[in-house]
Amino acid sequence: MKIKDYRTNFIQELSSIYDSGEAEGFFYLILEERHQLKRIDLALNIDLIFSEVELGTWNLILEQLQHEIPVQYLLGKTSFYGLEFLVNPSVLIPRPETEELVEWIIKSQKMEDGSQKIKILDIGTGSGCIAISLAKNIPNAQVFALDISVKALATAKKNAELNTVRITFLHQNILEAEDLEQEFDIIVSNPPYVRNLEKQEIRKNVLDNEPHLALFVEDNDALIFYKKIAELALKNLSENGQLYFEINQYLGKETIDLLEKMNFKNIELRKDIYGNDRMIRCET
Repeated sequence: MKIKDYRTNFIQELSSIYDSGEAEGFFYLILEERHQLKRIDLALNIDLIFSEVELGTWNLILEQLQHEIPVQYLLGKTSFYGLEFLVNPSVLIPRPETEELVEWIIKSQKMEDGSQKIKILDIGTGSGCIAISLAKNIPNAQVFALDISVKALATAKKNAELNTVRITFLHQNILEAEDLEQEFDIIVSNPPYVRNLEKQEIRKNVLDNEPHLALFVEDNDALIFYKKIAELALKNLSENGQLYFEINQYLGKETIDLLEKMNFKNIELRKDIYGNDRMIRCET
């Protein structure tokens, strides 16, 4: 079967779940990963065909996509901040909004004295995307990454090796921590922040496949992780140390109020590319 004809069928079969642009994006992601063919290759060679074996593989992938399994899990990897990361159902798939948080930290550090060593802690590291991107782009940083999930840490360690950075990984339930036992210059976290009442806003492919441990909090205690991490930051950040959070878009004011009551200074809220309240930075 000609690949261009299969492409048309592939997009049509997914039309009830995804818009045509997203389905087409999936097709070309898979085509490049499985066959090392880009969009331009297909445009220049319209008679390229799939063998029967290849068709069988593609039909299996199509069936999994129809069951709304994320394409990143099917491929086993994704891109984040220009780097490649292994992903699986033990870790969240990194989002573009989180890239903005990473960019904020990196740009802020470029304005500082790059000769001075700094220590960074990423709490709830998951795939390691934040910690590894920071380690790759801030040469004077010693980076630590903490998570409650042993499986997530195993994935993050593989990603550190893949991207040739050195990270110190810590296995801990942050809600049970009394002290971080060392001082950091920057603490960053993208903790669970989706309330159960917001589940209806979550796409089925996320809700059914990505780890709920990394996504959801109880409606009546939605800032539980922010409060705990902020408490630890007061103990374990250096003087004028920085705390960065990715936040629930609906709880920007509440998160600011929490940090103000804890006497953090220079609190700054930023919106993401979609215009939603998404990131906060403050200092001790």
